This record gives sequence, structure tokens and C-alpha cells, in this order.
Amino acid sequence: MSLIDKLKALPGGASRPLRMRKTADVSGTVEFLETSHLVTILIFIATVAAIVLISFVGVSTVNLPVLPNQLSAVRITASAPFEYTSQEKTRFNREQARTRVPRVYQLELTHLQRFQGHIRELLAQLETFESTHAQTIQADARRAALTPIVEAFDAKGPYRASVDDVLTLINATDAKTRFKLVEEGLLALRDLYQEGIQDGRLAGGINAPGSVTIFQITRPNGDVVQRPVQSMEEALTFLRINLTAEGVGRDVSLALFRIFRNGLVPNLTFDAAASTRLQEQVLQELQPVVVSVQQGQTIIEPGTRVTDEQYEMLEAHRNYLMKNEETRIEEGLQLFGRVLLVLAMLAASAVYIRLEDRETLQSNGRLGLLALVVISNLALVRLTFWLGELPYFVQNANAASVLPYIAPTALAPLIVAILIDAGSAIFMALFISIFTSVIYGNRLDVLVITFLASMVGIFCCRQVRRRGDVVRAAAYGGFTVAIFAGLIGFIDQLSFLTPPHLIPKQMLAGLGTGILTGVIVAGVLPVIEGLFKRTTDITLLELTDFNHPLLRLMQIEAPGTYHHSLIVAQLSENAANAIGANPLLARVCALFHDIGKTKKPEYFTENQRDRANPHDENNPSLSALIIKAHVKDGIDLAVKHKLPRAVLDVIQQHHGTSLIRYFFQRALGDKRPASNAPGTRPPASDTRPPFQSLPGLEPARVCETTYRYDGPRPQFKESAIIHLADGVEAASRSLRKVTPQHLGELIDQIFKDRIEDGQLDEAPVTLEELNKIKSSFTFTLLNMLHSRVSYNQPGEDSAPAPKAQPAT
Repeated sequence: MSLIDKLKALPGGASRPLRMRKTADVSGTVEFLETSHLVTILIFIATVAAIVLISFVGVSTVNLPVLPNQLSAVRITASAPFEYTSQEKTRFNREQARTRVPRVYQLELTHLQRFQGHIRELLAQLETFESTHAQTIQADARRAALTPIVEAFDAKGPYRASVDDVLTLINATDAKTRFKLVEEGLLALRDLYQEGIQDGRLAGGINAPGSVTIFQITRPNGDVVQRPVQSMEEALTFLRINLTAEGVGRDVSLALFRIFRNGLVPNLTFDAAASTRLQEQVLQELQPVVVSVQQGQTIIEPGTRVTDEQYEMLEAHRNYLMKNEETRIEEGLQLFGRVLLVLAMLAASAVYIRLEDRETLQSNGRLGLLALVVISNLALVRLTFWLGELPYFVQNANAASVLPYIAPTALAPLIVAILIDAGSAIFMALFISIFTSVIYGNRLDVLVITFLASMVGIFCCRQVRRRGDVVRAAAYGGFTVAIFAGLIGFIDQLSFLTPPHLIPKQMLAGLGTGILTGVIVAGVLPVIEGLFKRTTDITLLELTDFNHPLLRLMQIEAPGTYHHSLIVAQLSENAANAIGANPLLARVCALFHDIGKTKKPEYFTENQRDRANPHDENNPSLSALIIKAHVKDGIDLAVKHKLPRAVLDVIQQHHGTSLIRYFFQRALGDKRPASNAPGTRPPASDTRPPFQSLPGLEPARVCETTYRYDGPRPQFKESAIIHLADGVEAASRSLRKVTPQHLGELIDQIFKDRIEDGQLDEAPVTLEELNKIKSSFTFTLLNMLHSRVSYNQPGEDSAPAPKAQPAT
């Protein structure tokens, strides 16, 4: 009793209500949606409308992420006239006004006061000297006595009085005259100090003859006045003139001048507090700068670095547009003219698909898939662009500069590369990159970087077998974005190691977005596969697990069929590799192509072993119906276990409409057919004589349709390969001796019969590909069915072992 019969025998098993038989046939509605030109037109219109809404409506210069000192990639013009108060220009004017405000100085009299005390002390000492040394006639003695007095005077300050000048003053004048001359000299010094003395450095080192330098001087009461200030040269001249008195010789005047020169120093010192007060007073009177911008005026030129003033004007433009709803609506309506760009791109896409992938153009399901992924991808890009309108990004330009690098532009290309092919994915990558650059203000750098990242991702997921491969491929794309973001940031002279660390942020954003894109793609692939009936290599690889319920059922119920399926899978995989078909798809479909035999495994030769053949008791037509039923039973199991559409197609097509020859010949009355039908063998107990008709009792005509499979014939390359491999594997079992010649003749005959029977008329295979399939079958079967060296059994006479033959 089979496992299925045992399950039916369980309590309640027979009383369970019968379920409706699942079918793989496509309903009329689904077929209409798949092939209708009206649906195609609707998809095209919906795609155009969605792309226009996503890429253009509401997208304006108000949202373009631009940073100060960044090399601008776009031209931004004012879409409306507006005015704004320029903080940058005002700040510049304030800085200029601050530098233009003359510095304020105060008069320093400390040196004059010290000098007055010191010179009067010197006069007193000279009077004492005269009274003490009045009788000293020798000049040397007087000089020696006067030297300590002069040195003591010089030591009290930065003085350079000489003994000779003091001797001249003593010898030529008396005490009263000296006192008068000294007081006149001090009076002249006080006048100079009150007016101010500068050494030329405060005037910039330029003192043109006849020029007057005006300084801001602080009065004792705190007022600031402007007055001319004497230079050192002018002060010395004034002092010399005032020390020249009547009745005094030139030698005395010069000696007195050289002594008083020690008391003359620049006495202007910077008054920081007064200078600050004056600057603040001037700045308070300064009015803010108001800038008027005309409509159409260029705010930022492409290829130039964005200055602080330009950035401020852009921010003012943004604020104006955000507050002025009418202007925003007008700008959005003008952007609808770009719908021509969308139409041109979609037309180019249609031409490309027409040339390279006509199957996609003929399938509304594939077109719908392409439309869905491109619209979804652009919607996500627009979402990242919309984030720039949030207050945080509006106020933080550094954070807004990261937004182009978190746009997941590789999402749609990766999905298309996995579900359709790399060519369509490349075109999709270019499509997404172009509109992403449009959304971000026609930025060429965004177009190039996103397209390159998508190309890297497509290249790395050409043969994806695990979901981790998808994440890794997307991560490589993100790494590409990170590298080029760093290079562009370096060219734009953005900060790397110093705050706000723009380059590291952009690089991390690009890499993180790549990894996140891979995770999203790996997660949504099963949903898209089920929605659009597509099958990826990832799903196919999961189906090769021998613990799959259907494969386990086949191992238990029909081990011969399971072994047959393994060999057919190996033959199909190798042949698919030889002609450039999908080897993984061929292998998976071959593993499941005969799962319907698990319903009644005993009716198929490979599962009978030494058991009786149940076909011996049935008439040929019934046996043919049982054999044909394994196709429908396989469809039922495949639909129940939700196998991919490709597997269902192979189960239906792997026999095509071929003839079940053995039972057909038996129905015609042949006792022993010339060849067995695949999957059957002649009953050993069939000893019935050929049917001989009697006059008037001619047998009914045998209908060939009863003994043919229902089809359809193989429709794609993998299905045709499995169709041929199934027949070749079954026929190869009858070979008593496997040699290249015998095997080649058998394969040639099977291929010839299938071609003459029209089983390959609907399959897209060429004669060149059929020759490659033959060669692959021959090579694989020779290696699988090679003979082995025989060994003596115990008790037999010892004989020399034959030489081992090489495996073929």
C-alpha cells in the first residue's frame, strides 16, 4: 500500500470533503491583462503621469541642496522679484566701517612729569656743585666732580646728558639764568605734550612735508576731539626754537637743547575703551543693506564656487518662494513643459525593449513590473529630496548636502537585473539616474555617480544565488558612491577632518544607503516574484533542496522516478550550459517534471522493480490515460506547493504532444512493438495473438489523439532540453552495451523522431543548439553509464584481472 493510500485509510480520511482541483490554466481575465494593447497603453500613460508628478511637480530651485564654498553644478535663477536684508553685505559694511573709524589715543604725561622732577633735581645739584667747587679752577677737576652728578641724572631715566653740556651750562650762566632757561624749556615741553607727539608709526610711517596728521584724542573729561599732532621732528624743532633766548650764546642753547631732548618722547597711547565706544557709535548709525533681486537674475552660476553672499541670496529666494504660494504654483506649472523629456525617455525605452527584449514588450506583466519599480524608485528619490524641505534641513545646510547620497537609485536596476536581465537593468539605471539628476537640479555629478553605482551593483549580481549576494552587490555600489563622494568633496575643498565633517558624512551616507538598498531588494523580491509570476535564481536554488516536500515524496513513493529525475536534471543542466540557457532553471524544472508519477508510481516501469505490471490487465486506451494523467497530477501538486510558473510549464510541456507509442502499437494489434514507449515496458505475460479481423467484424479505428499527450509542445529552451533529455534518459536504459557509437545513434534517432513529429516546432532552438545539446547528452551519459571492471566471486578460480579501462 502506498503512502497516499495509507493516509486515505486513516480514520476520517475517506469522509473528508473533496476539494476543487487546482489548475495551472490562465484565466481569461489574466490573459486579457497580459496581452491587451489597451492595458499596454494604460501602463504607458500611468507611467508618464507618475514620472512627471514625481520628478517635476513641486521640484524647484527652492529645494536644491547647495553649500557655501561648494563648486556649483547648476545654474539657479530668481523665479520672481524679491527683496531681502543682506546680513553678509551688512556685515561687510560694518567691518569696513569698523576699520575706517580712526583709532582714539590719549595723551601720556608721565614721562614729562618724571623729567620735570629730574631736571629740577639736576639744577639743585648744580647749585650745590657751584658753591662747593667755586674756587676750583682746573677744568679736569671740575669735570671729574661733575661726572657723578650727570651719571646719576642719566640713570634716572632713558637720558643721555653729557658732562660737556652741563659744564657749558654752568660756565656760561648763573643759577638764576639757568632756572629761567629750564622753566622756559619745561614750558615748551608741556605745550608739546599737551598737543601730542607721535613718532610717525601711528601715521602709517608717512609724513609728507607740510602735511598735518589729525588724531582722535581723548580729553580728560572723556570727550573725543580731533586735533593735529606733532611729529618728533616737528617737536624737536619747536623745542630748539623755544630754547633760543636773547643774551644766551649758541653754545648754551645747543647744550640746553641736548639736555631737554631727553625729556621729549612720543606720548600718544592707544585708548581701547574710547576706540570701542567710537566704533559702536558709528555702527549704530549704520543702516542694514537691502538687496533687490529682479526676476530671471542669476543667483548662482554653474562651475563657480558658491560665495556666502550668493548662498544668502539663495536662502532669501527660498524663503520668499516658501511664503509666496502663488509664485510656487506658477513655478510648478511651468515645469510641466518638461513632460516632453519623460515622453522622449519612455519612447527610447520602448525602442530599446523592441530591439533587445521583444518578450518584455509583448508582456504587460513585464511592462507593469518595469513601470512599478521605476515609479517606486523615483518616489523614494523624491522622498529624500522632500526631506530637504523640513525645517531641520532648511536650517542645516550641511545635513541637506547628504540627501543626494541617501537616494536609493540602485533599487530598481537591481530588481530588474535579477528578475529580467542585465541589459534592461542597465537601461533602467540610466533612466533612474537621469531623473534623479533632474530632481536635484540637473546635477551632472549626481547622474554620473548614481549610474556608476548601479552599474557596479548590476555587474556584481549577474549570477545571484543567495540573498546575501544581493546585499553584497548593493554594498559594492554604495562603496562606489562613497569613494566618489570623497573625491568630489576633496575637489570641492569640503572639510574632512575638521567640523562639520562633510566628506565622512557623505561617504557614510552612500555606503549605508547601498547596504540598505540590498536589504530592501532581498526583502521585496519574494513579493514581486509572487505578484508578477517571476522566478529568480535565488528561489530556484532554494528549490534544489532535496528536503523539499515533493522531492521527499518522490524519494519515498517513486524512487525510480526520483533517480530518473536526477539524471534528467544533470543532462538538462549541462546542455543548458552548452547553449547559453539558464542551467539552474533547467535543473530545477527537471527535478520536478515527473512529480505526478507519485500518484500512481506502480504504473511506471522505473518503479515496478520485480512487481507485476498493472498494465497487463488494462486495455491500451486506459493505460494511455493513466500514463497521460501523471502530467495533470504533477500540475496539481505543483500548484498546491506553489512552485514557480516555469516549473508548471515544464511539467505540462515535457512530453509535448508526443505519442505513447507502446500502447498505440498495442491498440493496433501488435504483439511485440518494435520499441518501448518511454516510461513503459512490454508485459512479460502478454501472449495474445495478433488480432485477426473476421469478415464484417472489422475493428474500430484507433484514434491516435487518445494516445498522444495533451501538450502543449515545449515553448522555451529549457523546456525543449528537458523534453529531449527525458526521452534520451529513458531510452538509454535499453542499451545493453554503452559505447559512443551506440549512444550517439540512439540520441540521433530520438532527436530525429522528435523533430519529424513537430515537437520542437514551437521551441526557440536552432539546429546549431541542437547539435550542442546532442554533444552534451553524449558526453554526460558516457560518463554516467561507463562500465566497471568485473571482480571474481568467492569460490571461483583465480584468474588474472583485466586491465582497467578508462572511464568514458
